[in-house]
Amino acid sequence: MNEVPSTGAGVRVAVVTGAGSGIGRAVARKLLAEGWNVALAGRRAEPLAGTAEGFGERALVVPTDVSAADDVERLFDEVTRRWGRVDVLFNNAGAFGPFGDVSEIEPAAWESTVAVNLTGSFLCAAAAFRAMKAQSPQGGRIINNGSISAHSPRPRSVAYTATKHAVTGLTKSIELDGRPYGITCGQIDIGNTRTEIMDTLGVGEGALQANGSRLVEPTFPLEEAAKAVFLMASLPPSATVGSLVITASGMPFVGRG
Repeated sequence: MNEVPSTGAGVRVAVVTGAGSGIGRAVARKLLAEGWNVALAGRRAEPLAGTAEGFGERALVVPTDVSAADDVERLFDEVTRRWGRVDVLFNNAGAFGPFGDVSEIEPAAWESTVAVNLTGSFLCAAAAFRAMKAQSPQGGRIINNGSISAHSPRPRSVAYTATKHAVTGLTKSIELDGRPYGITCGQIDIGNTRTEIMDTLGVGEGALQANGSRLVEPTFPLEEAAKAVFLMASLPPSATVGSLVITASGMPFVGRG
């Protein structure tokens, strides 16, 4: 049994944002399959209901705009009211944002990307941190979904890349601030798991490379990314993964550019 703070019934509680599709859905369903109680957050109720299907009352659907502070507070209020605590937050909601070099990006598109990827991550982490400080036993774990773009950008991705670099700073600061309260924070940087964002990038048909060419890049199954997040989530309080990079074998990451 993992020595993770748990509810009175011994069931651990997680909040997953962006749980209606992609990595968020895969992680939420992995946690649910492993016996966790999971709050599913995302903008649209219908996809969240699809994620929750088959798991009964252990899945709590909470439509949430992570860039709206009131929505985020309501999400965590509902979780603590129902289950009494928060053991893990998987801060996953995100958007790729506009394509273009820095001279071509409209301010509104920039601000929209920052609102979801960075401000949303901050708001959810702050609410989770408050809950973890207040609960007994105290403590918990925050896992931020970065990207390999937190290390090295794709061409014409300035808004996405800047926010993902900023998430790394957010992760490190939360980890430091959480030490007195038994709160840990780590980041997973995922490259080319098969999601809707990969379809947007045209990876299957040939993703744009730094030299202007296009290359069909390998991908790997969502389930493997979910297993990696589950590993981070289920560690005992005495251990944490500060940074984990997982990519499709052979993808152009090392040496990108």
